[in-house]
Amino acid sequence: MEMAYKMNIAIDVSPLNTGNFLQHRVRGTGFYVTNLKDSLLQNYPENEYSFFTKGNEIPSKTEIVHYPYFEPFFLTLPRFSKFRFVVTVHDLTPLVFPKNFPAGLKGNLKWRVQKRSLKKAKVIITDSQSSKKDIVKFTGINEAKIHVVYLAAGPQFKEISSDALKSKVRKKFNLPDKFILYVGDVTWNKNLVRLAEAVKLVNLPLVMVGKALTEENFDRLNPWNQDLIKVQNLTKNDKKFIKLGFVSDEDLVALYNSAAVFVMPSIYEGFGLPLLEAMSCGCPVVSSKEGSLKEVGGDAPLYVDSQSVESISKGIKEVFSNESLQKKLAARGLKQASKFSWKKTAEQTMAVYKTASGIV
Repeated sequence: MEMAYKMNIAIDVSPLNTGNFLQHRVRGTGFYVTNLKDSLLQNYPENEYSFFTKGNEIPSKTEIVHYPYFEPFFLTLPRFSKFRFVVTVHDLTPLVFPKNFPAGLKGNLKWRVQKRSLKKAKVIITDSQSSKKDIVKFTGINEAKIHVVYLAAGPQFKEISSDALKSKVRKKFNLPDKFILYVGDVTWNKNLVRLAEAVKLVNLPLVMVGKALTEENFDRLNPWNQDLIKVQNLTKNDKKFIKLGFVSDEDLVALYNSAAVFVMPSIYEGFGLPLLEAMSCGCPVVSSKEGSLKEVGGDAPLYVDSQSVESISKGIKEVFSNESLQKKLAARGLKQASKFSWKKTAEQTMAVYKTASGIV
């Protein structure tokens, strides 16, 4: 029997620290770091892991360092590293749409530094083929050095047959029996202004989950927050829009299981985790095809045109009012979601570590 090679791996877990500048991406980045950590420990316990935060010392015997997050306009990578390292770049959305995510002078300078550091990585991991293309385009890094490793929904995201759990979550948040669900941020690429307009057209209740949705204290002058202001104005005093803000995973699973339709009409996504979570819970999905969404959704969602309010409203109405279509989309979603797992993510990440450290 072949002996498993034991590696010394250091992983930067800074996004799990409260007060970290990545807190605004609390679900995405934190979720990835937590699940990657857990699945590596579970599937590869023979390795030695050290989990460090920015500024902490990395053990000298470390063979590979993994920075599992990257921001173009923040200095997330070391400028000098005596270790071989791997970086996960989830997406480069702000660079794809510079008008909507202006970097400013400081941001541009930081991007230059970040790009230089990124080029020193032995291997780059990214969440989708769509993001891989962006990395090649904006950095000029050889695509052979960029490995696509898909994420997965957390194991807690699954179908629940218990009607009691579903009615408990409806009671807790005072929700109607049938509703549309949105989960995510309110940045421009999420397309929430068009979604709000589409919901006004169909006149159906929309439950909105996401930390930013209920925030009052944010920088109103920051161009990245302009859609948040527009969405707040559009939905103000309108009973159709039920904004829950941040909810626990337990409640979120029950919400996905209770919704008549989950909608993700994004203008762009590097992966689109809520789409996968919804499918894993057997929730019918209406989605756009932009960025990586078609890659992740496969033939499961009913696809709409992200640029058209009419197309979004028509898609929502069609699924919301048709029970047999809901069942068909739910079955397709479960089948598609089963292709993704954290075990697979851990296996492929481990293969990257071996490549980066020169073992294979």
